[in-house]
Amino acid sequence: MTRSRANRSLAFSGARTALALIFVATIFAASFAPLRAETLRMPPHEKVVLKNGLTVLLLQKHGVPLINISTIVKAGAVADPAGQDGLATITADLLRKGTKTRTAQQFAAALDFIGGSLEAEASSDYTVVNLEFLTKDLARGLELFSDVLLHQTFPEDETTKLLAQSADSIRAAKDDPQSVAIPYYCGYLYGTHPYGRPGSGDEISLATIRRDDVVKFYEANYAPSNTIIAIAGEFNADEMKSKLEQAFGAWPARTVKAEAIPPVTPSKGKRLLLVDKPDASQVYFAIGNTGVSATDPDRVAIRVVNTIFGGRFTSELNEALRVESGYTYGAESFFDDRKAAGPFAIFSFTKNETTTPAIDLALQVLAKLHKDGVTEEQLKSAKSYIKGQFPPNIETSRQLARIIASHEFYGLSDDEVNQLEARVDAVTPDVARQVIQKHFPADNLVFVLIGKASAVGPAVRKYATTQDTRLISDPGFWPAPVASKK
Repeated sequence: MTRSRANRSLAFSGARTALALIFVATIFAASFAPLRAETLRMPPHEKVVLKNGLTVLLLQKHGVPLINISTIVKAGAVADPAGQDGLATITADLLRKGTKTRTAQQFAAALDFIGGSLEAEASSDYTVVNLEFLTKDLARGLELFSDVLLHQTFPEDETTKLLAQSADSIRAAKDDPQSVAIPYYCGYLYGTHPYGRPGSGDEISLATIRRDDVVKFYEANYAPSNTIIAIAGEFNADEMKSKLEQAFGAWPARTVKAEAIPPVTPSKGKRLLLVDKPDASQVYFAIGNTGVSATDPDRVAIRVVNTIFGGRFTSELNEALRVESGYTYGAESFFDDRKAAGPFAIFSFTKNETTTPAIDLALQVLAKLHKDGVTEEQLKSAKSYIKGQFPPNIETSRQLARIIASHEFYGLSDDEVNQLEARVDAVTPDVARQVIQKHFPADNLVFVLIGKASAVGPAVRKYATTQDTRLISDPGFWPAPVASKK
């Protein structure tokens, strides 16, 4: 399954928490049967750029008196200074913790009064702030929204408390290997590349962050020219433009230096990291390499093939590792599409004593994919599955606001929706074979295992010539944390 992870630096779920941005569609159909191609059309929406450089996207969706705002600030974990991993996340988490006119408690009370909700989080590529409120509360909702974006104070006490809580959460998460498998995997896969950084930071990096660092990050990145505001729901477009100009027109324009993401180089050969958790009775493992960007020309074909391989419950991986062998309760594969090539991984878990049989079987399924490709029947099933998954995932204004915001960020057009079914249907066995050879690693593999080293260490040495180990109780993930130069 191709995924877009808002922030998986400290969490991983076997459930499919989000469909990829490039595979979304539009209005909810009356039934859940696969839609016909002509019904997959992105609703009309308008793009406006204010004088200060703020990009605004407006999508009117009548019928439900709600307004949803999805805002992207083009600065995520890749913008964190070296040694201060987690700064983008801490900044986002503090947005509702106090402004020039409201304390954290006053802001929460004002939001509750209108029945609104606000979420903010940082991913690798960007920070997203989502807000929802009733149409009748448009004026108050926009006032609260502009307050949280423009008038931050980042109180010292709130910053100190959040940093301590975040560090404690990371230490606690290491008691549950499933929660930290992806930070270890990305760290080992990408090394010092920005995509290897733990988005939520680690025990060492968070200890280096101070309130002044948060203020500097905010001032450097939260600017109109670096921000996209997407609004979907029940509103009048002319009225909305006028109110947005009132709310954000005075936001001072300034130039923001775009964070350059270094090219991603796929890993060569085979490498293995064993994270030792001495009390573990299960092993969690991720196997893979770098994947593709959100704009890769093969993205739709990859989606189709990965649906067959490991992207749904009836996938080849899950059938082999769960249904037929009983080695695990679930196995999957995913591509995490980002601005540059995000990770591809096979992910599962098993008992200590079945570690090598489970990994062997996962590798056999991958080898079979390369050897045999996929059949017409498998493609037919995968295509129907993909088309059938769209409607319930794009029903609401909330979902549509997020879609148009992310499309704008990645430079994607409405064809991501409008041509989706045609592109899915265009995938043939020959196209699938080309995609498999190009994007599904076979010989160059990175292995990350979290488990009891004394129980599984000797057996897993066969998988890679380059091997590394560390204790899960060691601070940080991988590589060793970089000391701050402060």
